[in-house]
Amino acid sequence: MDRIRPHRAWPLFDTAASRAIERASAGHLPPHALMQRAGLAVARLALALAPHARTIWLACGPGNNGGDGFEAAMHLRSWGKNAIVTWSGDEGRLPQDARASLQRARAADVRVAPHPPAEWDLAVDAMLGLGAARPLEATLAQWATLMAADARPVLAVDLPSGLDADTGGGHPARASHTLALLTLKPGLFTAGGRDAAGEIWFDDLGIAEPAARPTAWLAGAPPEVVRLHASHKGSYGDVAVVGGAAGMGGAALLAATAALHGGAGRVFACLLDPVAAGFDSAEPALMLRRWDSLDLSAMAVACGCGGGDAVRAALPTVLATARALVLDADALNAIAADTQLESLLKARARRARPTVLTPHPLEAGRLLGCTAAEVQADRLGAGRELVQRLGCVVVLKGSGTVIAGPGRTPLLNPTGNARLASAGTGDVLAGLVASHLAAMPDGFDAAAAAVYEHGRLADHWPRRQALTASALARAVAPERGWPAPL
Repeated sequence: MDRIRPHRAWPLFDTAASRAIERASAGHLPPHALMQRAGLAVARLALALAPHARTIWLACGPGNNGGDGFEAAMHLRSWGKNAIVTWSGDEGRLPQDARASLQRARAADVRVAPHPPAEWDLAVDAMLGLGAARPLEATLAQWATLMAADARPVLAVDLPSGLDADTGGGHPARASHTLALLTLKPGLFTAGGRDAAGEIWFDDLGIAEPAARPTAWLAGAPPEVVRLHASHKGSYGDVAVVGGAAGMGGAALLAATAALHGGAGRVFACLLDPVAAGFDSAEPALMLRRWDSLDLSAMAVACGCGGGDAVRAALPTVLATARALVLDADALNAIAADTQLESLLKARARRARPTVLTPHPLEAGRLLGCTAAEVQADRLGAGRELVQRLGCVVVLKGSGTVIAGPGRTPLLNPTGNARLASAGTGDVLAGLVASHLAAMPDGFDAAAAAVYEHGRLADHWPRRQALTASALARAVAPERGWPAPL
């Protein structure tokens, strides 16, 4: 059993792939063996989470998820715990394995009660599992509400009940811990999954790593690469930040500061507001230039941060000439509203020019012609569709940021937290992606490393110190995921 931490990569499998892996695994084992292993794994983790618990309440549903709960209850009772099962189901309609586990629990003198215990030390959510993303109703909804209203720990079996395993959507119950069984599912790590699942654990039930291709990967830490001693500023590439229209110069300067602290050799701040162009940013290493005075074909460009309507005039040249390109904010809005700009963007893919889009859900919706809610309903699907339409690497920001790219299995980023939900942190990310693109040729790897580091900074931020975008930009450092010089 492993506790999922954001330091190594993990394969993720959607419902269809998980079902196929389950069928293939069961075909090589004695009947009922997978459920027996699952129940034992749940019981062991329950004991580890609450070793001094006296009463453990197991809320079991009408299918195989409930069967895992029955099996766990049998073990907990044999270990001296007061394991109380509440069950919503019809024994005549139980799947064969779940019926066998219910009989084993009864034989072990597990109490099957009509109502939850008045007092309990740990609750186990074994109500609805894989493929059951419907809202909790009636008795199951009452049990979920009771669990959520209490500060005591809740362990979800495989998934929090009601969570869509593929998208992280639905109306899930809340757990403090989730034990994923046999496979890790994408929905645990994006959209509402991270809030619903709490701390995530994984048990492969003794099954060798499946041969099936993962639906996605939970990203691991990028490799640490030491900068060579015999290097210079030209070794790490140039970044130009094009943005900062009237009243929004700060967005471009945040991106430029992040690119500078992220390790780019030189950073040019190309502010679109003539008044702001003489602004002293308190970063004297930043070079203020007009965007049309630079040779963009020799550098990575971050375009759109605070760009307003003014960025539209620069976009045709930027799209046509930038060696590598990060498009954010108003640059994305402009492309969504202009088919000619969209055509120029698609042409970059045909010329193999690295391009990374960094939309939040609303911007992604504009590019796809749908609502932000529709994007959030299937974040992985939205990322893939953007890649297919535009031929670029896509960083769909949000909880469980999606990194998708042509010919690559998507990544879900495991780092970051709600402290990043403040103005300007997205500009910092755009600058950080640009600093990586300045020195490495692969846009997907550059984006993945930048997103991971951006979130990692938030995860390690001092507890009583405000996380502002300006502080975040200056905290960036080329410590991890930095490539050897070109």
